Amino acid sequence: MRGRMWKLAIYLFLLGFILNLLGIVTHVVVSSFAKRWFGKPLPPAFTTDWFTYAWREFELSHVLFITLFIALAVVFIALAIGFPAAYVLARRNFNAKPVLLLLYFLPLLIPQMTYGIPLATTLYGFGVGGTVIGVILAVLVPMVPLAVFILLPFFEQISLNLEWSAQMLGASRLQIFRRILLPLMLPGILTAGLLVLVNTIANFELAFLLAGGGSQTLVVALYYNVFAGGVRPVYSIDAMAVIYMCTVMAVLLVALRFVRPTQMVFRLDGRRN
Repeated sequence: MRGRMWKLAIYLFLLGFILNLLGIVTHVVVSSFAKRWFGKPLPPAFTTDWFTYAWREFELSHVLFITLFIALAVVFIALAIGFPAAYVLARRNFNAKPVLLLLYFLPLLIPQMTYGIPLATTLYGFGVGGTVIGVILAVLVPMVPLAVFILLPFFEQISLNLEWSAQMLGASRLQIFRRILLPLMLPGILTAGLLVLVNTIANFELAFLLAGGGSQTLVVALYYNVFAGGVRPVYSIDAMAVIYMCTVMAVLLVALRFVRPTQMVFRLDGRRN
């Protein structure tokens, strides 16, 4: 009887959570298409003018370009740094390895505001605060460790005997990388790149602390327009929120199309084939 009550409580909690989430999302979506909506279950008329208004007044074409540029730059740099770092961590054993892994894990573990404020102060001191470069440098702090931890199990699943055999046959390190490691690591690179892309687009704290007038990402621009001074139609804010939600969902659907969660499997025994 007690087990059934626990199951019922869990099911009711999940049902309440899903209904609450659907209610919030549905309200925002309906409000973004509402011409006017006061005190009625549904708006009396619908329109798409708020999307046009939000696109023009909030300069969303520029904001989306900045968001895409920052996301792609972070993905490229995070993979360029994380690939060799993950290779070394997967292939080498040394005394300080657990400490180094812990240090890599800290930016993902602690709240971003904890280190974001001193990081922002430092970057503003060097004159890059409020610029696109400053946002990229700040967001790289958690994204590089994320790329390392995603790539690490993929390297561990590649047998070291393949590299030894290629070296015995006279292959150089560049040939081993181009003909062995890179083809075998393509699923890991794709997984890391897409997850870093999604997390960068959704990152708010670090982008908020470092963004300036011309370097705001979409989520930061949404926050500023919600709380900025002046009078803005709430329907246009909801339209902007829908655009942001659709952008993140589109990237997420692409990620799920090419990446299987079962690919991210860590080897627990610590042995290599």
